[in-house]
Amino acid sequence: MTLFHQIGKYLLMIKSMFSKPENTKMYWKELLHQCTEIGYGSLGIVAIISIFIGAVSTIQTAYQLVSPLIPLSTIGQVVRDTVILEFAPTLVCIVLAGVAGSRIASELGNMRVSEQIDALEIMGIKTETYLILPKVIAALIMIPMLVVLSMALGIWGGRIAGITANIIDATTYDKGLREFFDPYTVKFALTKAYVFAFIISSIPAFYGYYVKGGALEIGRASTKAVVVSCILILFFDYVLSALLLPT
Repeated sequence: MTLFHQIGKYLLMIKSMFSKPENTKMYWKELLHQCTEIGYGSLGIVAIISIFIGAVSTIQTAYQLVSPLIPLSTIGQVVRDTVILEFAPTLVCIVLAGVAGSRIASELGNMRVSEQIDALEIMGIKTETYLILPKVIAALIMIPMLVVLSMALGIWGGRIAGITANIIDATTYDKGLREFFDPYTVKFALTKAYVFAFIISSIPAFYGYYVKGGALEIGRASTKAVVVSCILILFFDYVLSALLLPT
């Protein structure tokens, strides 16, 4: 299958996804289930990564600030902007591509191989809408919330690391957090989060939905879905940064 064939098939899947639900209550129940799987299921790994990334950012920033002319409050500024602009939206979404993306691909792949999708279609259910759309909507709801949580935990983790390592006191760190803060950085991070959330949900859904074969092919589809999602996240990270960040 050529690249253009895959892109066309993916776009047709996205188009087919938006159709009128047969049973609104059934779709609502599936949406809540996917929100729980994507949000609550990824909460632990997101919290751990965010805290330690913030802590490492504080220590490394302090290591590089060798000039006595630079105030210590700069550590708070650097950690804040680094976590908000890059670590929280990009790194967390790359992790979620592995956690949530592989689960979506495996789930749909197993349903395709076991002919559950064929059975749903025989029953007159639009499977693209019922199986894929709730996952995409759930990702668009939960992943930006996880990114916001990651921002807060990353900054807090940096604060704790700075205090415990005797690098910076709490008052100076908090002062750095407030200095020269631009709210646009949060809007930019959330924009990236929504784009990445669509990638994390739709790309694995595509590979899982159209898988052919058995258990081995499901594993290969899950791996390919994660790899392609990570590449697209990094690509759109560059594109969005070039287009939306003021120079």
